[in-house]
Amino acid sequence: MYEDENNLYHYSYRKGDEQNPNAPIDTKNYAEDPWDKNPGGSPKKKGFSGLSGKIVALALVCALVGGFIGAGVSGATTKVNKTSVQVSDREVAQVQTVKVDGKTQMSMSEVYASNVNSVVSINVSATTNYFGQTVQTAASGTGFFITEDGYILTNHHVISDASSVKVTLYNGETYDAKVIGSDEDYDIAVLKIDVTGATPVVLGDSSKVAIGESVAAVGNPLGELTFSLTTGVVSALDRPVTFSTGSTMNLIQTDCAINSGNSGGALFNLYGEVIGIVSAKYSSYSNTTVEGIGFAIPINDVVSLVKDIMTNGYVTNKAYMGITPQTMTAQMAQQYRYDVTEGVFVCSVDPDSAAAKAGLKLGDVITKMDDKTISSYEDLVAAKKSYSAGDTVTLTVYREGKTIEVELTFDAVPESAEANNSDQSTDNSYNGNGGYGNGGNGYYSNPWDFFNNFFGYGG
Repeated sequence: MYEDENNLYHYSYRKGDEQNPNAPIDTKNYAEDPWDKNPGGSPKKKGFSGLSGKIVALALVCALVGGFIGAGVSGATTKVNKTSVQVSDREVAQVQTVKVDGKTQMSMSEVYASNVNSVVSINVSATTNYFGQTVQTAASGTGFFITEDGYILTNHHVISDASSVKVTLYNGETYDAKVIGSDEDYDIAVLKIDVTGATPVVLGDSSKVAIGESVAAVGNPLGELTFSLTTGVVSALDRPVTFSTGSTMNLIQTDCAINSGNSGGALFNLYGEVIGIVSAKYSSYSNTTVEGIGFAIPINDVVSLVKDIMTNGYVTNKAYMGITPQTMTAQMAQQYRYDVTEGVFVCSVDPDSAAAKAGLKLGDVITKMDDKTISSYEDLVAAKKSYSAGDTVTLTVYREGKTIEVELTFDAVPESAEANNSDQSTDNSYNGNGGYGNGGNGYYSNPWDFFNNFFGYGG
């Protein structure tokens, strides 16, 4: 028991058990040896006492030797069972830069090593005037070289309204970039920096992408974690996504980690080819936090537009039909006595337009463009993005109870139509009164009215 209050680590007796160490030992209280035949007298010599002593001594020696041997064995056992940390002596293989030829499949490390010098970090600043006060804003994104002489592809929303654009390469060099042109509908932009000998990416074929295929994104998440690699798979194809601008695109869905700053970066396949341009992610949906849902623009949808921007500074050959479209619904089909419930309803046809020359009429329902099914206005917009002015397509059209096919050659978008966002539908919502909202863009607010007039129905 602990006693000393000044030193609790010393043992002591219990309180009250005081003893005098110099007091004589009282032997009367000890039991006598039952073998002692001369109690209280002088020790009596016994027979064989010398032999007994030798036996006792031998026993003590054996005990001591056994103790030493036991201690040795115990020590040896402790040494054998001693805990140790295992450290691998494996030689780390060097990642090789593989030439992107569309035939050689790579590891993710090789995809990164072969393309990281093609990726750039983009930082923009913009000046905004709020009630007479000048405010400077900044944003970040990603891009990638598409030519050796410094043309860079990125998203329109990365550089929109920018007063200055700076590009940083993987080697740390920074350049002022010039915006050659952009297109908001397709969310693409082309930049140019004064450099030679850049390492351009190799563009792949996004029409050959399969769900479940492994993909990788290299970008600038959060504007700080530059040249970060994230990996995943293709989760879905042709996923219709409507942006805040009202434009709808069919995109590649992926579970690669996509964050602010990744926009404009490349989505690579395992052959090191670019199959898409990282564009957006879902961060929340119906008050629910969302993870692992990102989107990329299929590269096939924008290649011709990118070349047009590089040559002319803007998209001059966007496919244009010259119709006022609206999504066909089951409610409309019931009211207008149609046999189709999906497609794009033609509300009007512009005179001398591609649609007029092809023979499209008010009341037609477009259900297919070449081999692509058209179920809605969004499908029509997405399908047109694969074509340029001058391209010819076969349209499958429902007309007066029959299905017909017509050939249409796209026109280029006229400047007036581009400004008025023609071939676009801004509001297809059913208004509850037998009509559909037109968003104030001159669409028919109630198609039943002109149907009565057009087909001679009496109501």
